[in-house]
Amino acid sequence: MKNYLQRMGRSLQLPVAVLPAASLLVGVGLWWASVSNDFVANFLQAGGNAVLGQLPLLFAVGLALGMSKDKDGAAALAGLVAFEIPVNVLKPESVATLLNVKVANVDPSFTQIGNVFIGILSGLIAAALYNRFHKTKLPMALSFFSGKRLVPILASLTMLLVSLLLLFVWPPVYTALVAFGKSIVGLGAVGAGLYGFFNRLLIPTGLHQALNSVFWFDVAGINDIGKFLAHQGTKGITGMYQAGFFPVMMFGLPAGAYAIYRNALPERKAETASLMLAGAFAAFFTGVTEPLEFSFMFVAWPLYLLHAVFMGLSLAFAAFMHWTAGFAFSAGLVDFILSLKNPIANHPLMLIVQGLVMAVIYYFGFDFAIKKFHLMTPGREPVTAEDEAEDLALDDSDDDKYTVQAKRIYAALGGSDNLKVIDNCTTRLRLQLADTTNINEAAIKRSGAAGINRIDDTNLQIIIGTEVQFVADALTKLKANNAPITVTNTTAAAEPASEPTSGLASGVSADFFSVANGTYVDIENVADPTFAQKMLGDGFAIEPSDGTITAPVDGTVTTVFPTKHAIGFKTASGLEVLLHMGIDTVALNGEPFDVKVSADQSVKHGDVVATVDLNAIKAAGKATTMMVIITNMDAVGLLKFKLSSDAMTTSTKILTATTK
Repeated sequence: MKNYLQRMGRSLQLPVAVLPAASLLVGVGLWWASVSNDFVANFLQAGGNAVLGQLPLLFAVGLALGMSKDKDGAAALAGLVAFEIPVNVLKPESVATLLNVKVANVDPSFTQIGNVFIGILSGLIAAALYNRFHKTKLPMALSFFSGKRLVPILASLTMLLVSLLLLFVWPPVYTALVAFGKSIVGLGAVGAGLYGFFNRLLIPTGLHQALNSVFWFDVAGINDIGKFLAHQGTKGITGMYQAGFFPVMMFGLPAGAYAIYRNALPERKAETASLMLAGAFAAFFTGVTEPLEFSFMFVAWPLYLLHAVFMGLSLAFAAFMHWTAGFAFSAGLVDFILSLKNPIANHPLMLIVQGLVMAVIYYFGFDFAIKKFHLMTPGREPVTAEDEAEDLALDDSDDDKYTVQAKRIYAALGGSDNLKVIDNCTTRLRLQLADTTNINEAAIKRSGAAGINRIDDTNLQIIIGTEVQFVADALTKLKANNAPITVTNTTAAAEPASEPTSGLASGVSADFFSVANGTYVDIENVADPTFAQKMLGDGFAIEPSDGTITAPVDGTVTTVFPTKHAIGFKTASGLEVLLHMGIDTVALNGEPFDVKVSADQSVKHGDVVATVDLNAIKAAGKATTMMVIITNMDAVGLLKFKLSSDAMTTSTKILTATTK
């Protein structure tokens, strides 16, 4: 159940992401109307309300899409169909026809049938039907309707039955809520607090509108919004069912959003910041809280319950202090400024003071609850295989493994805008970025990179391995073409295509020898974390006493790197070996190195492969450590010899590697 709710919450993030822009249009339109209620003001409000008014439909489509197994458009279509059935079958005109009564005699509950609850229910049913029947094969005569085409048909039939049930269930539920609202009218500030609590608690179902009608409109004679806008009633009383929303929507919820961001995992902070910032701005400016509330409503329902409690406290306290303000749209900055001009508003500026207090309560309350109960708020979900399949990447269906990896790294870096300079050494990409904080480290690691080394705010190293040149070349092409970043949802693109190491025979051993006269060093103790942490593989190192460097194995030279500081070998059994001469010596452009071998040349251990000017390396401030790494470690088992002395010669046997 917990995982199901978390999937719901994540699926809702797609439709919720649309709402901040819509609320901004409404907010600007309302502000414009306060100056001049002309075409522009009405046009902007109409544009925003066109989206905000379709929230239940957006939820139906978004949940159907997000909860389906492969995020297929057929599921989204089924969600649309599933929503339209009850909304149209149970609208007052249709109910009047079904029951053979006049429209005026239809239960008023059916005017609220197109609510968020119906949207959520429709999306979940559509997704469940898609997951169960999208591969169903019908008999030949009906084969056209097999598979995905069958799902919307089943959705319409299923929701027809749901509509029949709602025809009888919906009115008593709605009536009970209205009666409950009327029962707390006489409780004063306590009643306002109870109303605020249940108002938030009913948001997921859409039934809060029934409760709102009691307090905001003229169902029970309160008509709080109508009286406030008309400057009627008692000052300090009129507006008591609206005022407490301002401190929460303008201050409390944005502070809660910051707490959610602060508790996000490091690799998810960027995406969480984007979601929380947009939601916080919408709440503060326009009072549209759905982007924030639905982001944690299902994935961390105890936190939403706490939010409902805080809302109740805010309304109760504002009513108790007789601080009042009102709104025509919602409790955001725009309506708050407009209400300052209303003569019936009572000490409205004190709501800002209350808002600052609510911000503190929300931040520390949310932060405590998230940590104490380990709530999976946005950004705290562990990275899953599904996330990997949805990471930013380019279409890589026809690409080789190096281009696939380059594209995934390019996307994780933020594309061409963040990527300034591309370089590489033997094993790693050396990049200059506009800002190294704007990267997705988890996505880089999932691309197949062995590790990441963030040097400073602009310099980044990504450890790839001995095939880094091919990845660097592909990355350079992407940068040169200013390639766009798109989204892939194919699992095949989630990791670079792996190729089996060719020529590996099982159970074959190869002996490794010192590459120089000098002192043996455990690979864990070398001064380069890439090698010390065995990101490229296991091996050993020698601190040389002279500049004669020899082959560590019997085999074939596979690569001499252009900067001459590294040589690749391959043994007859298929082991791939890297000899890296010095630390960070790629910057020396080959000057201290005189390589004696070339690619495809056969060598025996002890054969001289290079002479090195150790003094030149030291003068450049670099270490002279010679490192030998087996780079295809996944197919190798190592047996290290215990050395009786640190003094090495080129004939000293260091270890034996055996293929698995």
